[in-house]
Amino acid sequence: MFVLRIKEGTSFDYARHSSSKGPNYGTIGSGQKQSKSDYIEGASISSESSLTRRIMVIDDNSDIALTLRMGLEINDKTIRVDCYDNPVTALMEFRPDFYDLLLIDINMPVMNGFELCQKLLDKDINIRVCFMTAGEINMDAMREVHPLKSIGCFIKKPITTDALVQRIKAELE
Repeated sequence: MFVLRIKEGTSFDYARHSSSKGPNYGTIGSGQKQSKSDYIEGASISSESSLTRRIMVIDDNSDIALTLRMGLEINDKTIRVDCYDNPVTALMEFRPDFYDLLLIDINMPVMNGFELCQKLLDKDINIRVCFMTAGEINMDAMREVHPLKSIGCFIKKPITTDALVQRIKAELE
């Protein structure tokens, strides 16, 4: 469960487009149409302040990814978030030396979060990474299996937006 509190005077655009061509393999917020299924296009949150920190969120549940994006951008005007609900699309559209942090769901179809992380780190070794999961995780054992130096934190879902923003800010400092 994610709690999204929208402050008075904040606006955002949300459009969901659907087609009947198969499972959900769209892109959230990039504005680029994909060949398969449901996606969210052009989601944006307006802000007058300059956006300085960039985060890529990858979660196969498009509703969670959009909620994370909106929660982060609404609660911290210095954060800009690009969301993806397909790890393969995220990998193809990833730009080295562009993002400050990756926020990756561990359990995804096609490619799990650790596999995606390794491929993204091959493109940009300096990127910081936080993993999310709704399942139980033994962090010490996970770090032994996946000894990636860039892993900053593991975030247990559900998490409130306020707690998420605090964790992300701590990782970005």
